Amino acid sequence: MLPFGPADDGPTRPICSAKACRADARWVLVWNNPKVHTPDRRKTWLACDEHRESLGQFLAVRGFLKDTVDFAEWTAAEAGDPDEGRSSG
Repeated sequence: MLPFGPADDGPTRPICSAKACRADARWVLVWNNPKVHTPDRRKTWLACDEHRESLGQFLAVRGFLKDTVDFAEWTAAEAGDPDEGRSSG
């Protein structure tokens, strides 16, 4: 499940997973902790442009980061849009 927060006009919007950040998510960081999760399990954090690198580094140094995907591409792929695909960023 991706984290969403309230927008100024009421509807929910995807927000960055960094502590205290309320910026719009632009990236999906796909990760897995092999000590806790099965190899095929994927967890996600969302990141704004500002926190993409720091959140990615946090996961990468632990060997958890599997992929970084543009949020729009991720949501299109999750919805089954044949014109969009996932790619590393």
